[in-house]
Amino acid sequence: MNLDISQISHPNQLIELFDQQGYVADLELATIIFLLFRLEKPLLLEGNPGVGKTEVAQVLAGLLDTELIRLQCYEGLDVNAAVYEWNYQKQLLSIKIQEQSDLSLAQKEEHIFGEDFLLQRPLLKAISSTSKAPVLLIDEVDRADEEFEAFLLELLSAFQISIPELGTIKAIQKPHVILTSNRTRELSDALKRRCLYHWVSYPDIHKEKQILKKHIPDIEEGLADQMTKMVQLLREMKLNKAPGIAESIDWARGLLALGYKEINAESLSSTMGAVVKSASDMEQIQNQGLDNLITRSEAQ
Repeated sequence: MNLDISQISHPNQLIELFDQQGYVADLELATIIFLLFRLEKPLLLEGNPGVGKTEVAQVLAGLLDTELIRLQCYEGLDVNAAVYEWNYQKQLLSIKIQEQSDLSLAQKEEHIFGEDFLLQRPLLKAISSTSKAPVLLIDEVDRADEEFEAFLLELLSAFQISIPELGTIKAIQKPHVILTSNRTRELSDALKRRCLYHWVSYPDIHKEKQILKKHIPDIEEGLADQMTKMVQLLREMKLNKAPGIAESIDWARGLLALGYKEINAESLSSTMGAVVKSASDMEQIQNQGLDNLITRSEAQ
């Protein structure tokens, strides 16, 4: 699909377009994405792991028929991995070749610090696009250090990056920037001021059922009802790792792969590893009693 942003006049159109891409979006999310286009500002999506934040960027790239450039954040992430670094081997080779040349030292330095020797990492690649604005996903920004978060401010406010040897490089085509955070730490006010903001919550029973049927059209109504109620109950239990939407979908596929048409003690025990991802959480669920959990979920 090749979406013309100028033809989008209301967020409801984005709900329909996202639906065509297999993503169930509510009006609040569609509205903030509409504003991302109109205001040309980055969008910060916060929420628990597994609620579909990263998929928003993937769907946008598909709608716009453009490149998705992803920067996965982690502790210790630095400029060399995120923005650029120099191709030292190529520079050394060039210096060796130029040893017998008549060029001055300044000319040699200017040559080896040219763009031909620059290795673009995700952030620089995103603002260097000359054909079509890409979607830049800065994923799990809360995992990066505060120093790196401060480095992002220039990009997020002016869509430019300063490289000491080359000066300031400004975006030719402003990328559509999506940042995600699982809120493992509080992000700075400076970063938040530069972004639009949306909290992505766990879906309610109705929306989760829509999502299941979107991804698994042949799931039976009764099983979908049972599953969504059970997942809601598991999230209320304050597990170490509450099941996200991805786990819910995996669980449904696991149940169908094993031929189960309902959730009972046997099917829950057999497929628990698809939806529960820690030994302590499994123990907590077992201690509750599987039959008891099923009864409680059906009363939801």
